[in-house]
Amino acid sequence: MKRTITILAASLFFFQAATAQKKNDKLDSQANTVATSVATQKVTEVSDAIKFTAEEHDFGTVAEGPSVSYDFEFKNTSSEPIQLESVRASCGCTTPNWSKDPIAPGATSKITATYSTQGRPGNFHKTITVVSSAGQKVLTIKGNVEKAPAASVPANNSSMIKN
Repeated sequence: MKRTITILAASLFFFQAATAQKKNDKLDSQANTVATSVATQKVTEVSDAIKFTAEEHDFGTVAEGPSVSYDFEFKNTSSEPIQLESVRASCGCTTPNWSKDPIAPGATSKITATYSTQGRPGNFHKTITVVSSAGQKVLTIKGNVEKAPAASVPANNSSMIKN
């Protein structure tokens, strides 16, 4: 009799645990759907509020040494002023520069991305993340840095051994 009650109690426990897991899975699924919907709506708001003339720039092939820059121009197409809260590059070799003043409705502004080529031969692909009062946008710069020619080694004419 004890064995039957124990088996019955264990079965009831496992049934409740399985039912609770199904309810949690359903709630998690509903929460993910709502979160995705909100994220999609937020991205739509950003693209409607700030219009960039270009979101990606290819420098092509550039020489190693001098820095290269590109101005990402944009327009505030919303009816509210937009504040650029932060502009972050994906690495220290890229420096963004932007206006700290709010951008009025209908006004234009720019974000300048400068890439330091010194000591960085080869292909590059960097991102600049723009966080504003209207949301977030990711800009991209890319290109290829051509290695500078090796400096010629001066002849050692001070040798005591003569040819």
